[in-house]
Parts: sequence; C-alpha cells; structure tokens
Amino acid sequence: MKLTRSDIDGLNKRYRAHLINSLSGFKSATLIGTRSKDGCDNLGVFNSIVHIGANPPLLGFIMRPHTVERHTLENILNTGYFTFNHITAGIYKQAHWSSAKFDRAVSEFEAVGLSTAFSDVHDAPYVEESSVKIGLRFKQQIPISLNQTSLIIGEVIEIDIPEIALSDDGYLNLDQAGTLAIGALDGYYKSTKIARLAYARTEELPKEIDGN
Repeated sequence: MKLTRSDIDGLNKRYRAHLINSLSGFKSATLIGTRSKDGCDNLGVFNSIVHIGANPPLLGFIMRPHTVERHTLENILNTGYFTFNHITAGIYKQAHWSSAKFDRAVSEFEAVGLSTAFSDVHDAPYVEESSVKIGLRFKQQIPISLNQTSLIIGEVIEIDIPEIALSDDGYLNLDQAGTLAIGALDGYYKSTKIARLAYARTEELPKEIDGN
C-alpha cells in the first residue's frame, strides 16, 4: 500500500493517529515520575524519550501541546526534577493504566498499584518496580512551533540499574534489564538483543563484539 499526503489527510482521525504513531518503529517504554509543589506524586507513560548527549549527560522527551492540564510538565516546571523509569513485563498493564486522565489530586502510583521509591539526591518519585531508574534535573524547554509540542531536556543526576545488565565497557543490556519497547501508543514488545557490533570503519564490515 502506498499513501500520498492527501491520502493520509483523508484517513479517519483515529486510524491516521495509529498509523503515524507506528511509523517511527519501536520506541522507549518509560514512566515519568514527578511530584507537585503540593506533594502529590504523579506518574505518566511516555514513548518519546530521546538521547540528547553524553557529556553532559542529557535526555529529553516530547511533551504534547499545553492546551489542557499537563500535570507532568507543570510539576517539572514547578519543582525542577523528574524521573525516567523503564517499563518491564511485570508492570506494563499498570504503566499503561497511568495514561488515564486521573484528577490532579490523585496519585497515579496509588491508583494503578505501583510503589514509590525516593533517593537523597532529589524529591521526584521513582517507580520501585522498575529495573532501570534515572533521576533528572530540568534544564530546558524548547517549543516546537510546527505542532505546539515542546522538547523537555533534563540532566541525568542519578542512575539506578541492575549490575547483571551492565557490561564492563558501560553498555546497558536492555533485554537483561527486562526493558520493554512500545509500538505506536499501545503495543508493548519484549526486547531481544541480536548482537553488538564493533566501531564501524570504512575498510571492513563491522564484526560482532563478544560478551554482553
């Protein structure tokens, strides 16, 4: 099937959303944890986590237009901190449930049956059941005028990961960590590593790296 732009514009709204959300392939399955200035813990599922840079360590995500209440964004702007928590097979249904439109005064952690965890570094809540936990300090909000979304960038200030999934060279083996991926907005997939490949050079096909 081939679709032109005019074909795409003529699709049913829901059908078009599923299709376009699927085109970018597998995406990260992540829960973002925040705390309001009034002390209410908030949790939401996001599939737009992106690597910004390693030095300094920066990660970001895309926030939908702030035309309605966006508790995650408002909490980040008010407190300056948030967490990324990888979704695993043991919690994906609860994670997806957190995308429901709960009232501001309701903690999604409690509503969906997930536990909070905290550190001494910042006040934003982690998901205790998550295998990979990342603490971030808000650094920048970049508006995207094309569709009124924005890129939220945070500096990584804390990492909590299982040692069994960490290679000697710093590579994090996501399938050993149990990290899931998302297709579109509602398809959850297990990850299986095929191989790691050596640094690519012009003179030969990259070879596989032994180990994790």
